[in-house]
Amino acid sequence: MSDDTARVDLGERLWRSAEGVIEPFADTDRPVLPRDAWQFILFFARQAKGPFILLLIVGGLSGAIDAALYWALGRLIDILDMSTPATLFADHWPHLVGFLVLVLVIRAAVMIGNAVVEQQIVVPSFYQLVRWQAFRRVIEQPYEFYQNDFAGRIATKILQGGEATGDFIVSSLQTLWSFLTFLVLAGTILSVMDPLMGVVLALWLASYLVSAWYLLPPLRAAGRRSADERSVLNGRLVDAFTNILAVKLYDSGRREHGFVRDGMARYLDAVRGLTRSITKVRGTVAILNGFMMAAVAVLAIRSWSAGAASTGEIAAALGLVFRLNQMSGYMMFNINGLIRNFATVQDATGTISVEPKLKDDPSAEMMARASGDIRFENVSFNYGKADGTEGIIEGLSLHIRPGERVALVGPSGAGKTTIVNLMLRLFDVEDGRILLDGRDIRSLTQGSLREQFGVVSQEPMLMHRSIRDNIAYGRPDATEAEIVAAARRAQAHDFIMDVSDPRGRTGYDAHVGERGVKLSGGQRQRIAIARMMLKNAPILILDEATSALDSEVEAAIQDNLESLMEGKTVIAVAHRLSTIAALDRLIVLDEGRIVEDGPHAELATSGGLYAQLWKRQSGGFLPGRLAAE
Repeated sequence: MSDDTARVDLGERLWRSAEGVIEPFADTDRPVLPRDAWQFILFFARQAKGPFILLLIVGGLSGAIDAALYWALGRLIDILDMSTPATLFADHWPHLVGFLVLVLVIRAAVMIGNAVVEQQIVVPSFYQLVRWQAFRRVIEQPYEFYQNDFAGRIATKILQGGEATGDFIVSSLQTLWSFLTFLVLAGTILSVMDPLMGVVLALWLASYLVSAWYLLPPLRAAGRRSADERSVLNGRLVDAFTNILAVKLYDSGRREHGFVRDGMARYLDAVRGLTRSITKVRGTVAILNGFMMAAVAVLAIRSWSAGAASTGEIAAALGLVFRLNQMSGYMMFNINGLIRNFATVQDATGTISVEPKLKDDPSAEMMARASGDIRFENVSFNYGKADGTEGIIEGLSLHIRPGERVALVGPSGAGKTTIVNLMLRLFDVEDGRILLDGRDIRSLTQGSLREQFGVVSQEPMLMHRSIRDNIAYGRPDATEAEIVAAARRAQAHDFIMDVSDPRGRTGYDAHVGERGVKLSGGQRQRIAIARMMLKNAPILILDEATSALDSEVEAAIQDNLESLMEGKTVIAVAHRLSTIAALDRLIVLDEGRIVEDGPHAELATSGGLYAQLWKRQSGGFLPGRLAAE
């Protein structure tokens, strides 16, 4: 190994040793993060106590070095004032060398240490630590949680919450603490020179704190409102871009412009309120600092005139108050940042630190592969509405035997999708219970329960990742051969080999775009079917799984679906009744109740609701309420 290579390796090891002090993906067993902003910040600060104590030390040293430089400058001026060029070094070399050591060594060491602790040890890893733990909790929220908010807004809360928490702690321990250290040392030096200077500084500090007491609460409120309106605006933007096809097809009147403009106007109004508060703070600080500098300057000149202070002491005193003026102005910006960060944390915890409405029981058990026996026992569900009206599902009892193939049929709003969602435990039943192989699904972990189901919906669920990742999403340990085999069974392999993306990735490596927008509806559906085939779960839920396919491809896939369904429990949500006529049982729903149950041949001639649906749909038209879901 060459010397250059050894030096590079040593340098890289030093960087990594500093950057590895905080584990960015560490976690705790706390299920819900603190809701109170202070408790939230302290919760994470405790996870990195050592680095933050170190940051506190170097921040204090920075303030001390600042004050020491001005004191040393005054001392240097006095030395020059009493010396001649011939005697300067001989008489005062220890002071001169000490000044150089302070400037070149001590100051540099403190500044470098400060930068390393902040930029290498704390900022990258700690900020990531907050984001990671927030994501881990939010991803565990139930399906309902995501139905009630913008996906972009939720993501923004996680990102902003991590940054704001880190910025608040770093600014408090470094910038704010450095300022306080400088203030104490400056006040000590000025009081020794002239007690009246200390009095001036004390009066200035008291006025500064009183101003902060009155001016900062409105600033805090404005910061909170600004953070909230910013996240709402971000959610609206993401919503528009996510649904860009709908915008292009339906928004000829530019309604989306108005929707986003309204969000921007509200955000602008919030920012203007914030900037007004900032201007009031800056103006107040400018007036206070002006009086403080003028008073110290008058006292310094008076002391010099009376012979009580040397030229160097006057220079040190004025240098200290001028530096205090700069720092105090900056500190108001920093305090404004602290308040905004605190408000952002407070705003983020409203999303991040929420107790999940649906969660695993502490005694929940993992379930092995199920046989597929499903029972609904007197189940009622109304999506949590407490208005006294009847529910979506009312007193429903249903038994689906292992290996049985059934279809859920009924008009729109009959409860077909609700039954599937309850079965998957995307929502909890409000009354009654659901059993899988004789076990209440609430006694099982959600993960192991959903492993029993393979789901293909009418709208395929694809991620903006590679085709390979999408097919293997339900079974990440699958081999390449297994992935390709599943794609072939779903009649997807041939078109996959022709897919490419803007970055030049092709075939199974190509990315499909957000929600699979780079693919046709039939292509997306075939990838979703391949994913379901690869997962090979014991219970299949088919929500019109082949509706987006052309007849030739559908026929080819049906043969594979037939073999895949062997020995499995199958539940088909029927939209096109012709696709489910060959199933074992048809369960006809109306207003949350089972009104018919039997095979197609029997129900089609019974004169009941199914017969009406079949007659009208087979005629090519299904009006009004009887339109299939």
